[in-house]
Amino acid sequence: MTIKYAAYEEKYKGERAVWLKYDRYEAVLLPELGGNLIAFRDTVSQYSLLREPAEENMNDFKQNPFEYGIPVLFPPNRYEDGKLAWNGKVYQLPVNEPATGNHLHGFLHAVPWTVEHYEASEWESSVTISVKVAEGHSVYDHFPHSFTLRIRYTLSSLGLQQQVTVQNDGQDSMPNLLGFHTTINVPFVPGSTAQNYRLKLTIGERRELSSRQLPTGKFQPLTAEEVQMKNEGVYPFFAEMDNHYTSEPQNGRNRMELTDTANDVTLVYDVGTAYKHWMVWNNFGREGYICPEPQINLVNAPNVNLPAEEIGLIALEPGEIWEETSRLYILHR
Repeated sequence: MTIKYAAYEEKYKGERAVWLKYDRYEAVLLPELGGNLIAFRDTVSQYSLLREPAEENMNDFKQNPFEYGIPVLFPPNRYEDGKLAWNGKVYQLPVNEPATGNHLHGFLHAVPWTVEHYEASEWESSVTISVKVAEGHSVYDHFPHSFTLRIRYTLSSLGLQQQVTVQNDGQDSMPNLLGFHTTINVPFVPGSTAQNYRLKLTIGERRELSSRQLPTGKFQPLTAEEVQMKNEGVYPFFAEMDNHYTSEPQNGRNRMELTDTANDVTLVYDVGTAYKHWMVWNNFGREGYICPEPQINLVNAPNVNLPAEEIGLIALEPGEIWEETSRLYILHR
């Protein structure tokens, strides 16, 4: 008998995992390894949409989680000398990228998350996880704010939905700095090749980055291939990319489209318009996977002297909640 829908706990390569199933879709979440949604699959077409670690690569995944699944970045990307300026104070984050002397990618990808609830019904299968930071939590030592970050993943006939909320539980204003290092297989269709793929992304302008990979405040002209990426789509490995862009929604939506032209199938990653910035990393231009990374804020935002609205430097006042919804789904052309 075919299982139409389910939500349950079962090991994933030796690790605690919550599995979701709904019709042709399957997803796996690892709560104790940073709340990473490590797998999203179409079991009928045999599409493996997110990059998963092989059994022998689990240690690599634990040491370097950014190249697998959907790691949570809070705060996302780089902060100069590990410093994060906010409301007249300067927080010192660990300098964990020796090559640039910066802090990289925050803390929540490396801490265990709480599984609040999972369930399945004829309409959907879902799991809700959270991290509650307060005094005494390891994150609070470097980012002294009390807050709760909660993510609900839902599988349904509409694909995989991600609903994120951040609530300020403290008594002071806090910066809301969030992104996702989403890692997508290229190709995701069995038997296809990366040469068949075209990447379209709702980018606006490209930020100039310094030798330390920090924004200079200037923009650079888009190359011909980047213009293609913005419009009809481009081969995802046309050049090495570790690029920072503003987002520019098209037709009211802020999203990536990755199309397998040989099989007329497109993976859509609609991230919502609250993510005003994209990082794009393509593994040094090597075929295999690409990371379209939606971010609320500009890289190094609290340390950049530009208008808060422009750089996505969002303040959450005590008790306030920020929320956004994203979705991954398949289109057959």
